[in-house]
Amino acid sequence: MVVYCVNVFVKQENIQAFIEATEVNHRETRKEPGNLRFDVIQHDEDKSRFMLYEVYKSPEAVAAHKETDHYLSWRNTVAPFMAKDREGVRFSPLFPEEEKEW
Repeated sequence: MVVYCVNVFVKQENIQAFIEATEVNHRETRKEPGNLRFDVIQHDEDKSRFMLYEVYKSPEAVAAHKETDHYLSWRNTVAPFMAKDREGVRFSPLFPEEEKEW
């Protein structure tokens, strides 16, 4: 399994548009056979900060995700909303150990 935590920094004036675009990407990503989890969270105090918590079955599933129409559309839509570049960090999960527990 592969986990990505992606910090996202959105311009204040684009927060709602980012949320709307990201909801579509979230919903479609959850339908992918290689996706186990896709959470979108917003900072409590700085509403322009978000984190995407993504769990995939394999590196190949991540690569397949990045080729989907919904991801490419999301990426192009939100690009002008960014206050700065997204910061993605890859992790390996320790627990839960079993895929079915995700």
